[in-house]
Amino acid sequence: MNTALRSKTGAEGTAHSGRPEIKVTPSRFRNAIGKYIVRRSKACIACGKCAEICPYGVHEFAGKTMARPKDYRCIGTACENNDFYCVRQCPQNALSVRLNPILEVLGDRRWTPELLISTWYMAETGEVPPGDIEYKIGDSGGGFDRIEFCFPPGREPDAVPDDEVSLRIPLNRRDDGRPEVEIDMPVYGGGMSYGSISLSVMVARARAYQAWNSFTCTGEGGYPEELYPYDDHVITQVATGLFGVREDTIQRVRIVELKYAQGAKPGLGGHLLGDKVTPAVAKMREAVPGSALFSPFPFHSVYSVEDHKKHVDWIKHINPRALVSVKVSTPTDVDMVAVGSYHAGANIIHLDGSYGGTGAAPDIAKKNIAMPIEYAIVKVHNFLKEEGIRDEVTLIASGGIRTAYDVAKAIALGADGVVVGTSEMVAVECIRCAACESGRGCARGIATTDPKLSRLIDEDWATQRLINLFAAWRRQLIEILRKLGMRDIRELVGRTDCLKHLDYE
Repeated sequence: MNTALRSKTGAEGTAHSGRPEIKVTPSRFRNAIGKYIVRRSKACIACGKCAEICPYGVHEFAGKTMARPKDYRCIGTACENNDFYCVRQCPQNALSVRLNPILEVLGDRRWTPELLISTWYMAETGEVPPGDIEYKIGDSGGGFDRIEFCFPPGREPDAVPDDEVSLRIPLNRRDDGRPEVEIDMPVYGGGMSYGSISLSVMVARARAYQAWNSFTCTGEGGYPEELYPYDDHVITQVATGLFGVREDTIQRVRIVELKYAQGAKPGLGGHLLGDKVTPAVAKMREAVPGSALFSPFPFHSVYSVEDHKKHVDWIKHINPRALVSVKVSTPTDVDMVAVGSYHAGANIIHLDGSYGGTGAAPDIAKKNIAMPIEYAIVKVHNFLKEEGIRDEVTLIASGGIRTAYDVAKAIALGADGVVVGTSEMVAVECIRCAACESGRGCARGIATTDPKLSRLIDEDWATQRLINLFAAWRRQLIEILRKLGMRDIRELVGRTDCLKHLDYE
């Protein structure tokens, strides 16, 4: 086992106390994508020098010859000053390293090639990527990419053991007699429905969040039986189409989410094209196979705070032990919406900003309508403080949260925690081709209902990839808190003084 792929406990697969086990989980494809390409010429005499000195596992023997380099593990030019730089140490000058030309066409400005590659690395190893691979920000020119932390200059991070830094957050702060639910990290999974993603991905998400003592969300496509073993870590969603919503699905879980709108397409309901409405999906949604499904907008039974309260009371009556989350997009009056949800009795207010959504969300909506999440968080946090009710509600943010640094920035702006979705898909090797909604869906078996394509995802493999990703995120969040002299993620909430916006420098 190469040292670069070991967990920080010093051995592959060693479990951290009280946390899920990290296991190296390589790509399911023959040729994983990396930032660099390593080439070995015919001059190679298979002396094995490169395999001896490379700590990243790029070079390996294959019998009496050298195997094809695993160049996705190469740190490229960042290695040039090391004694183990294979290009310089090769006695035959048979090795060369260059940038992978696929970087020119992979990803987009928000999900850059390096963010994709770094997320794949973290999902494989549970570690922060070495070398010069960017894993903190994208290249969007705005949003979290223009916000940085102001770490105190000249101050060494506190030498606090991992187990003494808390990332736990409460989800019920109302003292309303309902359960006091806590999660072990300030992250849970967003709604991606049965029909939009494959069942194996849904199950893998549930298993990973169970391992991390957090939650995943069903989305608006119903509650498949395969999720029943994970009831205590599933949020069931009640959306405008009421697809698959039944009393028993509401009664199964500890959190019910009322989805009024989503940031990727505010003013529009969900849309599942007919090709993805297979017989199994149609049965779950009580629809006709092959017919496109549209969710209306809005709930036509809710046009006031009083109507909203009836909705919340309905959920609470059906499931007396459930917390109620209200998911809204980010219009200009989102602060008033949040206060209305509080007075309606919601435990969690979930703000969904404009950067989120998969390839199924129309670009014209997600790029032009909702308020960016970094503005909405501050607006709502401050207004709830002015109203004297901030400490009685859990504020959750989503909409373009890609990295551990995005998570920490959202919390510093005023959120208690975040919801992610696309990051999970990237962890199981989404390449952001934006074909989620069309035809059979994702050619990589992620956002598809096609039975053959769905078999591309092994549940055990996908579960471990997600566990590893969150392990790497956890390590980064703890390091951020250490640098800021904090020991609890709740100390970071609303600490905008720890941030700077590069546009206002």
